[in-house]
Amino acid sequence: MPVITLPDGSQRSYEEAVSVLQVAQDIGEGLARATIAGRVNGELVDACDLITEDATLEIVTLKDEDGLHIMRHSCAHLFGHALKQLYPNAQMAIGPVIENGFYYDFDLEEKIGPEELKQIEKRMQQLAKTKYPVIKKRLPREEVIRIFEERNEPYKLELIADMPEETEFNLYFHEEYVDMCRGPHVPHMGFIKAFKLTHVAGAYWRGDSNNKMLQRAYGVAFRNKDELKAYLKMMEEAEKRDHRKLGKQLDLFHLEDIAPGMAFWHPKGTVLFRVVEDYMRQQLQENGYEEIRTPLVMDRSLWEKSGHWDKFKDNMFTTETDNRDYAVKPMNCPGHIQVYNRHLHSYRDLPIRLAEFGLVHRNEPSGTLHGLMRVRSFTQDDAHIFCTPEQIQQEVQACIDLVFKTYADFGFDNIAVKFSTRPEQRVGSDEVWDLAENALEATLKEAGLDYKLQPGEGAFYGPKIEFQLTDCIGRVWQCGTIQLDFSMPQEDRLNAVFVGADNEKHHPVMIHRAILGSLERFVGILIEHYEGKFPTWLAPVQAVVVSISDVHNEYVADFAKKLQKHGFRVESDLRNEKVGFKIREHTLQRVPYILVVGDQEMQEGTVNVRARGGENLGSFTFEQLVELFVEDVSNLGRVVEEE
Repeated sequence: MPVITLPDGSQRSYEEAVSVLQVAQDIGEGLARATIAGRVNGELVDACDLITEDATLEIVTLKDEDGLHIMRHSCAHLFGHALKQLYPNAQMAIGPVIENGFYYDFDLEEKIGPEELKQIEKRMQQLAKTKYPVIKKRLPREEVIRIFEERNEPYKLELIADMPEETEFNLYFHEEYVDMCRGPHVPHMGFIKAFKLTHVAGAYWRGDSNNKMLQRAYGVAFRNKDELKAYLKMMEEAEKRDHRKLGKQLDLFHLEDIAPGMAFWHPKGTVLFRVVEDYMRQQLQENGYEEIRTPLVMDRSLWEKSGHWDKFKDNMFTTETDNRDYAVKPMNCPGHIQVYNRHLHSYRDLPIRLAEFGLVHRNEPSGTLHGLMRVRSFTQDDAHIFCTPEQIQQEVQACIDLVFKTYADFGFDNIAVKFSTRPEQRVGSDEVWDLAENALEATLKEAGLDYKLQPGEGAFYGPKIEFQLTDCIGRVWQCGTIQLDFSMPQEDRLNAVFVGADNEKHHPVMIHRAILGSLERFVGILIEHYEGKFPTWLAPVQAVVVSISDVHNEYVADFAKKLQKHGFRVESDLRNEKVGFKIREHTLQRVPYILVVGDQEMQEGTVNVRARGGENLGSFTFEQLVELFVEDVSNLGRVVEEE
């Protein structure tokens, strides 16, 4: 007689085993119709699964994130169902959920293009409208193998072979289509109402270039058509803002195969990069950091002691010389401890804040590289704070304050906070992790911040706070992190110490913090957020002085030089072209101000000022223009409300 405890604390008793769906029906038909799955004792299960003993139960619907995840996973199965109907010879591989949707890898001689994808999507819609039930069966290994042998599904059989300890598997029957999955899945296809297949790409089986190249179909799925429409509109806007296209159009950077995942910065792009870096350098100076630089390549033994070798060796670039193994640094923290360790510090010296714009390299898989957003070589605005346990809260709070100020200065006000706790693979004792997690969470609560808990998502050496910013079209970017580390400074790691008030040696707490994260990626985010129309303080070229005819060239050149001496990034355009042509060209380059000089301006000692967007601000003297520029630049990226 199982007793089911519901989230509100109420209980329901049953004479025999009862399914999640039956409990929902007992509560009410409306809830039963919305039920996708259940969470029994915290574990997600199918709506058809039986509860055989006393348990807690939460009903999962599409309103829940888990429900949305399950629906998207079921949409991948729906794709497989439709594909097999249209292409019976297709062999199915894997179809996981990804952000906003799913993909499915399959082996098929026919190449699937945009037109074929439309036909598959149409068939998916037809199947979903039937609301056919999804039948779950838990079958013995031998029967599952027989089923997939009869269906000529070698990839499924390979997956089964790689799980020799499994004696039973979940199969989900979608009418004549069968798929293998841990689940859970929707009870029927009526839950799938709003989806779209987006594109097809190539993908090696299991990500190994030695294996066969399969086709991978991507799709998105949402709770309803309004959400899907909003997402597709956002993606259409994102396409216009693609930083790779704008990077080429605005002559900022380029990428090429001779250095995959590594950007070639052009002069204008380098100016933008340096403005961002110089802003962060100013914040370091104002917040008590000391800037350092550490080697790009260091001995393997250092990475073994720090714990990075065991965790990241497959993603590290390595080399060998003089019979010694070296690694190109994927992180800056071990090098920072080496700098800290060159002096014996007193507790009175702490906190010590060391910062570096550290160039790091990570051997990311080639298939994951994406413009500036996922690279192999990038610069971190990295810092490490060595402090006592008593100083943790004030130091973490100072980092949090710096995060919010920095993002606001760059034009981002919608910030989400997440708290990630200990992963399964980690270093350090549970007692140390308890101390670290409690310290970080206490700071978050003291700061009054709303945050989402992410169990198991912490770094291997400590828990972390993550900061996610939302851009102007609603996309979320994870950038800043604050990580608390009690392990790396320990004697069995890199042995950082200070002399305490008791005249004994103690190990400091190490706070890892990055505000922007990867500068390359953050610049890519800025390009897309502003669509290349940077606020004046960020713009590589803040103004162009344009001559109408050759007789104005000397005045234009002198005016531009005077502005440059005041610290503004200004160019002069003295080409023998029509002024309309020049204005259009610089408008396309998103220059904030175009300063036009003709006879009247030269006679009056002024320039005619056109703001980006075509607004004519009228004539300005040099002094008036400097005042305008100084005020504009001082606003940084913050939104200025007009009176």
